[in-house]
Amino acid sequence: MSEIYRWQQEIWSKLMRNRQFLGHALLLKGKQGIGKYDFARQLAKSLLCTAPMADHEACGECLSCGWFEHDSHPNFYSVMPEALAVISGEGGEKKEGEEKSGSASAKKSVSQKISIEQIRKLTDFVYLTGHQSGYKIILIYPAEMMNTASANALLKKLEEPPENVLFILITHQAQHLLPTIRSRCQQISMPIPDVESSVAWLQQQAVSDPEGKLAAAGYAPLSALLLDKGEYAAYYEQFIQHIAHPKQFDPLMLAGALQQTSLSTVVSWLQKWCYDLVSYHTTGKIRYYLKQSQAIQALSEQISLVECVRFTRELYTKQQLSHHPLNSRLFLEEMFIAYAVMMRKE
Repeated sequence: MSEIYRWQQEIWSKLMRNRQFLGHALLLKGKQGIGKYDFARQLAKSLLCTAPMADHEACGECLSCGWFEHDSHPNFYSVMPEALAVISGEGGEKKEGEEKSGSASAKKSVSQKISIEQIRKLTDFVYLTGHQSGYKIILIYPAEMMNTASANALLKKLEEPPENVLFILITHQAQHLLPTIRSRCQQISMPIPDVESSVAWLQQQAVSDPEGKLAAAGYAPLSALLLDKGEYAAYYEQFIQHIAHPKQFDPLMLAGALQQTSLSTVVSWLQKWCYDLVSYHTTGKIRYYLKQSQAIQALSEQISLVECVRFTRELYTKQQLSHHPLNSRLFLEEMFIAYAVMMRKE
């Protein structure tokens, strides 16, 4: 990322006006897929830059910026679940969209959570003298992936950090963080771009059908970008092709096809699909799957509204379970079989 996204310019200017923060910890919170991770990295890079530009963005040319771009800056430390680090590497909003997939073997061997061991490893970095003057920055993403033990371990570091240590926490679900952690952070609500701005940005990225992709991604532009090309887009198309035709729907086949992608993402797709079924049945409106309006219209006339609402509520529980170590294929098979059963009830 070479610049701040257009919908972040105002908050960037406000935050960087005096380069003074209300404390030693920032909590960037907001919808997934709107650019929080890239914003946080750009913020860290600019604070570490030795020759920032007039707008306070990093120069991109100094030695410090070079270290940062190669993920080797001695005064920057990033903490994320092992699964994200293994699958995505270091750097990019694609991780925020959780729309990167990896091999099934990789997903089985690494954690979806931020462990207490990862937080304990911060001790030397936080309390030892920095490589150069200025900030030492710790980025934690996504912060809600800390378990109880790791969250409590971080809390101790937030209570009495040394001078010039800045924690940047990023969260999609601030309500899942300990209240004591939230209270020790300067909370910043990250802006959600309006539809017009999002579509314009997606058009600049040469995304086909930007309006449809944006709606399908829950109106998060960076998530919509991932629906356009590549492996993730292929998984999405497989999902649509199967789920829209319940009479030919093979739950086991679809589970096998999608087992290597993010469980949370697949559950989210199905949640949006069921939302549209209920919405069209009751109001005649579709929010997410605009390009599948004919299929949704036909299916909404066949479903039992009560059963569909019940199943949609069950998906909320599935979403919570999706972040825990699971057998991906069995998890998806159970969910898709339940969908198939629901669609056949009248």
